[in-house]
Amino acid sequence: MDIFLEKIVKRKKTVVDALVTISIILSAILLILFLTMLPFLQTLIPLLVVGVGYIAYILVRNRNIEYEYIVTNGDLDIDMIIAQRKRKRIFTGSCQDFEIIAKMTSGQYNNSYDNIKKRINAVTSMDSQDVYFLVSAKDGGEKVLVFFEPHPKMVESFKKYIPRKVFE
Repeated sequence: MDIFLEKIVKRKKTVVDALVTISIILSAILLILFLTMLPFLQTLIPLLVVGVGYIAYILVRNRNIEYEYIVTNGDLDIDMIIAQRKRKRIFTGSCQDFEIIAKMTSGQYNNSYDNIKKRINAVTSMDSQDVYFLVSAKDGGEKVLVFFEPHPKMVESFKKYIPRKVFE
């Protein structure tokens, strides 16, 4: 019997997101004001205002990020969904390549994992109580540290394939 599980989590807005959004809006307003002062562009002002406004809208909307976790027979795929339009695969791995899957509050996370350079942060917020981490070794031996928030059924699915490497 095949196992197929999905979960989508939305990244919470941070202070950085708010600052980026404010700076985009202020930049758009300043650019529109500057363009209206140029006499040779007077006939194109309505078109330029709409164009700058649309670009600012797209840039602000691209700050809306969701992560989709897909577990299929012990394989984990994590996609990043930008503004509910673009999808990008950011991680794929088989549970056979995982060294450990553990909840951050389980006490399994130690300083040796801080040395892993490649990190994927696919969570709503690192402050969430449901954050798990996994360490995966890719074909070239490069380790990847992934933070994610799986559904309890996903954790149970991993336990079927790698029971000694899953900690709650």
